[in-house]
Amino acid sequence: MHQRQKRALQNLFIGIAVPLLSFCATLVLLYIFAPRQQVPVSIAAITPPATIPMTTPRATVVATIAAPVQLTIKDINVAASVNPVGINSMGDMDIDDDPTQVAWYKLGPKPGEEGSAVIAGHYGWKAGVGSVFNELHTLEKGDKVSTVGEDGAMKTFVVTRSEVYAPDQDATNVFRSDDGKAHLNLVTCQGTWNNTVQTYSERLVVFTDFVQ
Repeated sequence: MHQRQKRALQNLFIGIAVPLLSFCATLVLLYIFAPRQQVPVSIAAITPPATIPMTTPRATVVATIAAPVQLTIKDINVAASVNPVGINSMGDMDIDDDPTQVAWYKLGPKPGEEGSAVIAGHYGWKAGVGSVFNELHTLEKGDKVSTVGEDGAMKTFVVTRSEVYAPDQDATNVFRSDDGKAHLNLVTCQGTWNNTVQTYSERLVVFTDFVQ
């Protein structure tokens, strides 16, 4: 092969290889430094039973318990406003859009009343803001949870256990109890995010008993 032909082939190779390498390097840098999309905040929906027995009236006078307005869980740095909610159009417990606040199921007992009061909170991140129950899964048996009512009275509860539910699993025991005691059950999401149905694969419920 003549020297001129070799030089032409070398120039052709350089002309192809250099832009190709530059393009590949650009793709690598874009992958490394491109912002990652955060997982959306999920609604911690869980379906209550059709009817929930309220506190049974007694002959003796029982002090009226006020609706909750504040939830505090010191072990996971939660101090959140409580919003009363009912049922959404899907038949699930509703929840406030604000990821920093929690929702109390107003169709059931109030925290401190006989039966199972239920409070739900979001899990995940949205616009760089973490949700109120992101660390709920770290609570252990014996940890304390407290609510403050509209009258300023505090109610304290102690964690007894945690359970994981599928989104369509029967959650009757979350909303009902027949032991004559007062409970507060905390609900949120966990597991894997499903972009098709816009929710997580599991529901976490932390069960607590009234102690004060």
